[in-house]
Amino acid sequence: MADYSQINYVEVAVFIVYLIIMIGFGVYFFFKASGGEKEYYLGSRELGPWVSALSAGASDMSAWVLMGLPGAIFWFGLGQVWIAVGLAAGYISAWLLVAPRLRQFSITAGDAITLPQYLTNRFLSKSKALQVVCAVIFIVAYTAYTAAHILACGRLFNIVFGMDQMLAMFISAFIIVAYTFLGGFKAVSWSDFFQGMLMLGALMAAPIFALMAIEPGAFAATVFPENYWNLLSSGQLDWASWSDILSGFGWGLGYFGMPHIVIRFMAIRSQREVRKSAAIGISWNLLILAFSVAAGIAGRVYLGDTLGFENRELVFIAMSRAIFPALISGVLLSAILAAAMSSADSKLLVSSSAFTADVYKPMLRKNASEGEMLWLGRFVVVIIAIAATLIAANPNGGTIMSLVGNAWGVFGAAFGPAILLSLFWKRFTFPGAVAGIIAGAATNIIWLVTPVLADTGLYEIIPGFIVGTLFAVVATLLSKKPDAEVEALYDRALELAD
Repeated sequence: MADYSQINYVEVAVFIVYLIIMIGFGVYFFFKASGGEKEYYLGSRELGPWVSALSAGASDMSAWVLMGLPGAIFWFGLGQVWIAVGLAAGYISAWLLVAPRLRQFSITAGDAITLPQYLTNRFLSKSKALQVVCAVIFIVAYTAYTAAHILACGRLFNIVFGMDQMLAMFISAFIIVAYTFLGGFKAVSWSDFFQGMLMLGALMAAPIFALMAIEPGAFAATVFPENYWNLLSSGQLDWASWSDILSGFGWGLGYFGMPHIVIRFMAIRSQREVRKSAAIGISWNLLILAFSVAAGIAGRVYLGDTLGFENRELVFIAMSRAIFPALISGVLLSAILAAAMSSADSKLLVSSSAFTADVYKPMLRKNASEGEMLWLGRFVVVIIAIAATLIAANPNGGTIMSLVGNAWGVFGAAFGPAILLSLFWKRFTFPGAVAGIIAGAATNIIWLVTPVLADTGLYEIIPGFIVGTLFAVVATLLSKKPDAEVEALYDRALELAD
């Protein structure tokens, strides 16, 4: 097998230029910013449809879409597409159901700039219980989530350039922190927009040019594994079980409660631009997932089975290097780094806002100035990044997929039911929201750590989402009906949203 991990200094130069550009985003928005929490954490609600749509998508799609999914399709076949199908269904549903209402509801509910603020203000509650619960979940889960992306960056540098993985992780973390620290939400969103375009271009180029490069008849002559084209099969493994398919769709539930994604809905510039943002975002998502699958299939035709099972996730790297000159392959491989970095930066910013805006100011220093809050937020970004890097550097810290899956499940199960009910049920109450969030998160974690439950193979987000919804509904029905002011807020937000 060819050596696809050899160092190419032209590719290294391209990577360095790419990283300088990322820092440039932070420096630019640092000097351009007028200051204030709302700008640092929500971009002053000034995101246009293209930036809001692509930043939402890029902050979601990690290196998994350029390595994990193509590698699984390359080796096992179309039976591995169920997570992609579930993600597509969930993403479409979130843009159509959540985005139009959440933007307006968050404005009507005290111009909330974070998800916990919205869920508290939606019920005109003076209690800080929900904000504290949310902040704890945010900081713990997002630290693990960020660790997964820093680990992905380290492995990418190690695979492509032979750089020490530990050193690569610290360098990656420094770059991500630099532009997030300086530029805040606008820097993160605009860098995510750029990275989203890069990811899409790379995923489209590699399979298209690979199929163009093969000789006529090569596709028909390719020997595919048994059941490769069977959606109900796991290729060279046994037939897919009900839990594999159901769990794939379960991933889509995460979009209803994923803070770093729904915060983009809140930041869209105007209500009339939500629909345009949705069209752009959904189109980008479907193209990304479709070409990720295509990359795996094209790689099977172009490379055969030369990579082997252990190196299956290198299929995109192998094709890019084999087809394109180093300057172009360096750009395409930067897309993998873009996928990891665009996911990590969003997690850091949302984690920071969870502490500063939802715990520090309301609980510890009610009279904190905007300047104090701004610099504290930057400091928290650094602390969380350090913690995440230490987790990533720990050999027992978990795999990339396990860290992502665990965090995704907690967020989806905890916040998905509460957000949906707050937008579509006028009778929904504050006690119902608190009960649903706690029950959803707890069920998700219990299912994950209990062997007899985890061994079912069912993704823990599904029972967590169901139990969270049930607790939210029951607690609401057992609690006092919302006051007239809360119902008026709901009616006013609904009227403006529709």
